[in-house]
Amino acid sequence: MAVKTLADAAPDEVRFAELRRRMPGVSQKMLSVTLRSLTRDGLVSRRVEPTVPPRVFYQLTGLGRSLEAALAGLRTWAEEHMAEIDRANETADQEADEG
Repeated sequence: MAVKTLADAAPDEVRFAELRRRMPGVSQKMLSVTLRSLTRDGLVSRRVEPTVPPRVFYQLTGLGRSLEAALAGLRTWAEEHMAEIDRANETADQEADEG
C-alpha cells in the first residue's frame, strides 16, 4: 500500500504525516517499519528537513517505480479474480465448520 500511495503522488515527495492520512487503518508504527524497510531496499528515498519538529519526506526511487508497475499487474489480477477467491474462502469456511 505504501508503494501505491507514493506512486500516486509521484513525482512529488510526501511527508510522513500525509502518508498516514492517505493510508487509513495503517498504524504509525507499521508505516514507519515499512518505510524503513523500503528505504533500506532502495525502493524509497527519505529526506529530512532539520526543523523542529523535523519534516520527513518520502519518494519512490527509480527501482520503486519499477516495482509499482509489477504491483499494478498483481492488483489487476486480484480484482479480476476476487469473486473466485471469495467463493473459495466461503467453501473452505463451510468445510471447516462441517469438519
